[in-house]
Amino acid sequence: AADGGVLVLGRGVGGRLEVAVEVAEGARHRGLGRRLVTAARRLAGGEPVWAQVSAGNARSLRAFQAAGYRPVGSEALFLRP
Repeated sequence: AADGGVLVLGRGVGGRLEVAVEVAEGARHRGLGRRLVTAARRLAGGEPVWAQVSAGNARSLRAFQAAGYRPVGSEALFLRP
């Protein structure tokens, strides 16, 4: 955790390392999100790190891309009719 933000790094689907970040509204626009996702890459020790960014969340996407993450695809949720 950092003042105004939270970083969660753990094993997800198929054992892949996944990161989640949340930045408080009052702490935004100060580069905290970028610093948190950069910290996740350092903590991973060179292992690939996966993240999900919701469609339309441009702030989050910019933070991840500024930290060196690159989009590799997308996921879809299919619900029964």
